Amino acid sequence: MPRADFACAHRLRVRWAEVDMQRIVFNGHYLTYIDTAVAEYWRAIGLPYPEGYVERFASDLFLRKATVEYLGSARYDDELDILCRASRLGRSSMTFLFEIWRGASDLLIAAELVYVNADPKSMTAAPLPEEVRQRVRAFEKMAPAQ
Repeated sequence: MPRADFACAHRLRVRWAEVDMQRIVFNGHYLTYIDTAVAEYWRAIGLPYPEGYVERFASDLFLRKATVEYLGSARYDDELDILCRASRLGRSSMTFLFEIWRGASDLLIAAELVYVNADPKSMTAAPLPEEVRQRVRAFEKMAPAQ
């Protein structure tokens, strides 16, 4: 996917503690990098987590599915760009797409995360708040819902 299709980007540098015995970033750390990008996404649309979402809407987003495709490996001290975009809004779910790049031409990771909005007390699915939909659509320049 072209980098310009991603509405949010976050840069970070690989730390020593994230590298394993193979001298590459341990695979589980990429999900931490992605989680950091999601937090930046919520800040970018004006709903910082948790106060901008959980406290404001009395809802929370729970991860339902994570798919990660490992295309290359980052190493200690690499600067990485974590690209993030919301690609789909369902009734109670939303899908994010991610790419992690080292430089302009080295795609390392492609990932998809599906979150379900739910009542935090009952842990049952609940519709995405309309304000969330509006902010995501505006940020992503998505067409209005039909």
